[in-house]
Amino acid sequence: MTITAGQEGGCQCGAIRYRLLRAPVALYACHCRDCQKQSSSAFGLSMWVERDAVEFTGAEPRIYRTSGDSGRVKLCAFCGECGTRLYHAGGGVREAGSTVLSMKAGTLDDTSVVVPTSHLWTIRAQPWLAPMLGGEVCFATEPDSEETLRAQWLNDSGGSGNSTPD
Repeated sequence: MTITAGQEGGCQCGAIRYRLLRAPVALYACHCRDCQKQSSSAFGLSMWVERDAVEFTGAEPRIYRTSGDSGRVKLCAFCGECGTRLYHAGGGVREAGSTVLSMKAGTLDDTSVVVPTSHLWTIRAQPWLAPMLGGEVCFATEPDSEETLRAQWLNDSGGSGNSTPD
């Protein structure tokens, strides 16, 4: 399976739904403190999706403003009913006014297709993950440009923009 156009996802209660109109342009595991708190886990899984490549239906998400580990402001969208984080915009290597949303990959209906191709903010990774991160494409904080992640995604997914598990 791969992440393709037509795949759907949404919040836990179903008040907000989305459909991908095109495949994501990157998929990674982020180990920053915000992603650890937001996911209640050791990292968060994010997929970059062009704003015009995702169609939302249902309730409007609530937005809150925060700063990430990078110090940059990001806008975080979540369901006002169940609290599920859906995406954030801004922050990281993305500039203000970016055309990319950082969608939470765990909100896809079928998460078996979620295979990250790189790891960000490994400087904040939990110590017990260190042995597992040795052979992966890892960045202590963030790559110098978003093109680095896009290229890694295309390289690891065979040029299709989709990742397939081995």
